[in-house]
Amino acid sequence: MKAKFEIHPIQAHILRFLTFHPEAHFAEMNELKISTDQYTFHVNSLLDANLIEKIKKGLYTLTFKGKEFANRFDTEKVVIEKQAKISVIIGGVKNEKGKKLFLIQERLKQPYFGYHGFVSGKIPEGSTPIETAIRELDEETRLTAKRFKLVGLRHKMDYSKEGILLEDKYFFIIKATQLSGKFKNKFEGGSNKWMTREEISRLEKLFDGVGETIDYLTGKAFGYTERKFIVSGF
Repeated sequence: MKAKFEIHPIQAHILRFLTFHPEAHFAEMNELKISTDQYTFHVNSLLDANLIEKIKKGLYTLTFKGKEFANRFDTEKVVIEKQAKISVIIGGVKNEKGKKLFLIQERLKQPYFGYHGFVSGKIPEGSTPIETAIRELDEETRLTAKRFKLVGLRHKMDYSKEGILLEDKYFFIIKATQLSGKFKNKFEGGSNKWMTREEISRLEKLFDGVGETIDYLTGKAFGYTERKFIVSGF
């Protein structure tokens, strides 16, 4: 597995310079006046990482990868800006013996060990929320659904008691119905079960916002909420 490339402050300054100068000579990019050997090392590191490239007449420019990388820069602080995570919540819903049941998952890994909520997963680059929902539902429950519907969007920010931001996430809420398949009630990192809303409300460890998600899954209109929570089970 290839190691994640980490940007050195000198390399960050080079990328920042090329963000405002589409093409530049070797010496022009050295705004910090670093020694030639050290500066050459960092330029070569950026070339190896395919973040910059050398073009005609000895000029350097950002690659497509470099432009995407630079697009996440805080150009004032010369650091990569942290961004909120984007995920899906998959709300499996079925009716059984006159009762509406929801597919609930108990998390058996850190963080939030022992907490209950809906099946969820990060949306990888190049995937849509529905594509992610289909994949996550299959991987974690072995179920498929004939119908997936986007019913809401939640912005959830979790803070410690000291006011430290722990997680910042946007969740696309996907309702999954007409489910079939060989149900997997246990997997590495969690377990799955069908529960009524009343049973869910009595759970001791329940993620914040589960009730709102159920409202989206049972309502008729698209919903959006944005909330900040103080958490203790991180």
